[in-house]
Amino acid sequence: MNVIATRAAEGLPRRSFTVAEIRRMVEAGIIAEDENFELIEGELVPMSAKGNQHEVIKAALNRVLARGAPDHFRLGVETSVYLDERTFVEPDLCLYPHRTMPEDVKGTDVILAIEVSGSSLGYDRGLKARVLAKHGVQELWVIEAETRVTWVHRSPQPDGNWGIIERVAADAALSPAALPEISVRMSDLD
Repeated sequence: MNVIATRAAEGLPRRSFTVAEIRRMVEAGIIAEDENFELIEGELVPMSAKGNQHEVIKAALNRVLARGAPDHFRLGVETSVYLDERTFVEPDLCLYPHRTMPEDVKGTDVILAIEVSGSSLGYDRGLKARVLAKHGVQELWVIEAETRVTWVHRSPQPDGNWGIIERVAADAALSPAALPEISVRMSDLD
């Protein structure tokens, strides 16, 4: 589907949407079900196409996390996480309690969200990281697709900041804080 995106006219009021309104637009066919976007504080943010390295890294991490995560966690792949009535995001991968159904996942349920970033690096490390922190996602990894450097965000703050942001080299071992038994080197993923 060919979707036309516009740039906001800064300073001018814009129409804000709710998650419920977006769901109704999808049901009515106004927005295609396969259209990739996130709703950030009421504004639709189109997602860019994913490159080869993005898909390679995501698929490899999917295998690592599926094999290593205990059974009481569910691994979501591009699962919608509804943070409030005006915001939902779709991390590439996320871990949350198995007892929680995907449509009920909230920010505080997510123990790890992962974004593999190419052209979206500024968005993922900026606005999206702030939104995830504000809503209590426990840990965020933003992986640069080309270099495999990972930006690890921990200790989310209600103001949208992270208490800890660490740059991890591609050849360094990395583990989620909540699951230290899982270890991965981004340089080893293929």
